[in-house]
Amino acid sequence: MDLLRFATAGSVDDGKSTLIGRLLFDSKTIFEDQLEAVELASKSRGNEYTDLSLLTDGLRAEREQGITIDVAYRYFATPRRKFIIADTPGHQQYTRNMVTGASTADLAIILVDARKGMTEQSRRHATIASLLRVPHVVLAVNKMDLVDWSEERFNEIYEEFSLFSSKLDIPDLTAIPLSALEGDNVVERSENMPWYGGSSLLYHLEHVHIASDKNLQDVRFPVQFVIRPQQSNARDYRGFAGQVASGILKVGDEVLALPSGLTTKVAAIDGPSGPLDEAFPAMSVTVRLEDEIDISRGDIICRVGNHPEPTQDVEAMVCWMDQDALTVGRKLGIFHTSRMARAMVKDIPYELNVNTLHRDSEINQLNLNSIGRVKLRVTTPLLVDDYDHNRTTGSFILIDEATNRTVGAGVIRDS
Repeated sequence: MDLLRFATAGSVDDGKSTLIGRLLFDSKTIFEDQLEAVELASKSRGNEYTDLSLLTDGLRAEREQGITIDVAYRYFATPRRKFIIADTPGHQQYTRNMVTGASTADLAIILVDARKGMTEQSRRHATIASLLRVPHVVLAVNKMDLVDWSEERFNEIYEEFSLFSSKLDIPDLTAIPLSALEGDNVVERSENMPWYGGSSLLYHLEHVHIASDKNLQDVRFPVQFVIRPQQSNARDYRGFAGQVASGILKVGDEVLALPSGLTTKVAAIDGPSGPLDEAFPAMSVTVRLEDEIDISRGDIICRVGNHPEPTQDVEAMVCWMDQDALTVGRKLGIFHTSRMARAMVKDIPYELNVNTLHRDSEINQLNLNSIGRVKLRVTTPLLVDDYDHNRTTGSFILIDEATNRTVGAGVIRDS
């Protein structure tokens, strides 16, 4: 049974948490004690109905304000597929948390209130989903019950979103009209919208094809840890632990270790349950090599003739997440795969306007929640790929060295 990771996004009060609560409730994946707790909390707040959004809004501040602040992760399964949901905040102040939730997603659900239509935050989230190369996007037009299930209104929003997304890199877009509060088109097809000929949201999530989204050609294995057990029965054991970022790694393959440039062969692959013949994304394994070559945390094992290029000059699209602006000359920590280095901002060529997608080259800094092109000079060469080919080796985070806060996230792209 395969696994689908998906993230929800949208403006404040578009119904993201309610949608996930309805999805869990109608698919019968909520325990009785959880439902009782939510019913009790709903009554204590004076609600006339069971507020299913409380299933994901776990922080006290979230429940008091009725908004999502942190990224809430939920897990459930159907007979066809397993799911990990990232319920991300809609408030502009917490856009950085949306980036966190969508960074590993196979699919993004962007909710739009049928009454309000597209908002600036809807466009921002669509832009972020495109920058993060989320392969599949669902436009969920919510609260259709409040516009009398209007087909005309749904088509207006779909056309507006399609026009905007045509300027982005969204390879697969599906639009679904629904009511998270009433449950229409969430798990079961709605009788209130006979004009809609598509599937319910859950059916789409169960059947969307994600196998071809993975890069199985370019072997990339960033080393996270060197395992040397000090035990009498494994004195000569030396393995390199990590998660396969892309490609298929097999026993007997000739591989190249970077940045040393030394070659050897894969002697064995150890998984959590024992030896394996091969490993593929996103398996966490330990790789043993035939030769004793120098490899440490931050190095990458790849194929001979197919490897990332080391560089100290990195140019990327960056989403800035800190109150203090990003300025030219600022020094930061950069974390790429499992390698940590220091970086200095050389230039900020432009900022991307999320409403018009216009590139503003007159700016000299990036403010909170801004997205722009940034050139960095790194102290230690990084082994990078274009993000479109590899989401792991093509991305990084920026860290404020004084406070250790994550202040930015970047994706390496040619343009």
